[in-house]
Amino acid sequence: MRISWIITLPGLWSATSALAIQKRDADFYSVRTKSHKDMSGRRGDPSGKYFHESVFHPHYDGRFADKQLGYRERRQALSNLIQTYLATFSDIGVETWLMHGTLLGWWWNRKILPWDSDSDVQVSEDSMHFLASYYNMTVFHYKNSTYSRREQSDKLNVIDARWVDTTSGLFIDITTARYNYTHPAGEGMMSCKDGHEYRDTYIFPLRDTFFEGVPAKIPFAYKEILEAEYHEKSLTLTDFEGHHFDDDKMEWIPVKQEIQKPMEPQKEVQPPPKTEAQKAEETKQAAENANKVEEAKEKEKAKKLEEAQKATEEAKEKAKQKAAQEAQQNDTPPVSKQPAKKDTHQTQPHDASKPPPAQRAAEKKIFTAAEKKANRVQKAEEKRKQDEQKAADKRKKNENKMKEEAEKGRYNQSPLSRNLFSNNFCINLGHQKDADV
Repeated sequence: MRISWIITLPGLWSATSALAIQKRDADFYSVRTKSHKDMSGRRGDPSGKYFHESVFHPHYDGRFADKQLGYRERRQALSNLIQTYLATFSDIGVETWLMHGTLLGWWWNRKILPWDSDSDVQVSEDSMHFLASYYNMTVFHYKNSTYSRREQSDKLNVIDARWVDTTSGLFIDITTARYNYTHPAGEGMMSCKDGHEYRDTYIFPLRDTFFEGVPAKIPFAYKEILEAEYHEKSLTLTDFEGHHFDDDKMEWIPVKQEIQKPMEPQKEVQPPPKTEAQKAEETKQAAENANKVEEAKEKEKAKKLEEAQKATEEAKEKAKQKAAQEAQQNDTPPVSKQPAKKDTHQTQPHDASKPPPAQRAAEKKIFTAAEKKANRVQKAEEKRKQDEQKAADKRKKNENKMKEEAEKGRYNQSPLSRNLFSNNFCINLGHQKDADV
């Protein structure tokens, strides 16, 4: 009874693998529902390829479809397809679980992602053998003799089976998770022919859940599997493929694309011809504006000249003060050889406060002249001091000489000092005349 219910599912046709007893396909003409030519790519595909996708889209079986479905039709067809698949495999006792993009759709809202055009599921190797042994080539089964090959070298046949909708051409890819006993990571490693590898503790025990409103199973470590395949951002990114996820509705909502219409070129509106009065008024206004501009320039020029003169006077005053300070410092002996401490609280002027280049040049010229004048004054002062010092030294020398001569004369007039001089020297003492013996 269970098998007859599967056979009578309207418009559905499943593809699984089979034992290589004899190579034969399902009767194409007995299961097809549309009268059109075969749109599969079997003529252009390599001879070793078993599943042939359509020539117009890789997620359609060209034997049962000649065009793609619309957005809403495709979503409904995929929903019906996964529901019948899960219900059928549950009835016949075959364990299967969601994987890849279908598992990612379950993560978000337990539904197929609206931009997906196929579904992905997995079965164990024992389940694939069971399907091949008992359900090969029935009305809803399709033969694939490559299911028994365990290696990943056959890149043309990485899909072990398909569950196909003979009305729309949409299908579900079924891959087999096999134990890899020679894997470098050791025991418990499982792999598929499409290159995916997992440790069996990531898959088993399977978790019970619901998908598209029917009971389903998912891997035990579903989050880790999704992060490894699609990265962590795929579990939180709410804008993708032209859709936005609405947390309130728990649904992916299409984002309307605003089509920008080409802007029509604006027609140039010619102004009406001007009257003589308007022209005269415009000429008068232009002259007034020109006069205002000239007046503003003159005011600006006068202001700059005034600022330059003021700066020059300030520079002269500073130069005088500096010359006076230097003269005072030269007259006063230094009391300390230590340099004066700098005022750390004094702020440096901002660049914006600096005078214009012309003013700075004038100030520099004035400052240079003042500095030269101060140097001349200083040199004259030093020469004056030197002359005064020389004169003082000369006076002192003369005074010393005069003192010596005076002392000498005083000694000659004293009788006690006669022996200090020559024996032939004579001195008059009143009316007496004496000679030294």
